[in-house]
Amino acid sequence: MTYQRSASSTVALSALAERVFELLDNPAFLGAHMEEPSVMMLGASMKYDLDEAEGRSVGSVIRMRGSILGLALSVEEVVTERHPPLSKTWETRGTVRLLVIGSYRMGLRISPARSGCSLNVRIEYNLPTRFPDRLLGHLLGVFYANWCVTKMTAGAIAHFRSVQPTP
Repeated sequence: MTYQRSASSTVALSALAERVFELLDNPAFLGAHMEEPSVMMLGASMKYDLDEAEGRSVGSVIRMRGSILGLALSVEEVVTERHPPLSKTWETRGTVRLLVIGSYRMGLRISPARSGCSLNVRIEYNLPTRFPDRLLGHLLGVFYANWCVTKMTAGAIAHFRSVQPTP
């Protein structure tokens, strides 16, 4: 699939690539910002439903559901690529019911470095197909996409900042 828009966030972490991948391979950690009501979520929150593999294998299915102002939100993702500890990609399938973005592909790339690693989280997305969601996407999609990838990398920074090294 071809995507019209994209956003990404890259950060340096003082942690081994294996530890970063292990943490971010967990969809519930990576998407924790979606489970809490926020201004960017317009007060809504999403709940995760993971399959038996918990989103940690190719073909694994991740479902999210929520609502905003009485409108049902839902999206189903499938893991399409997984190469521990360097990369993982997942994308939507079926009908996407979100307000400001439509179908998307997300991924993370981890590059080992001398003092830890570099983490890049990216999203490629299309605008929603339904009106007025498409109009909202034109206005807010870029802000939402940037917020989403930045929240994911910020979560990794906060986690590894708070983890104490073991002797």
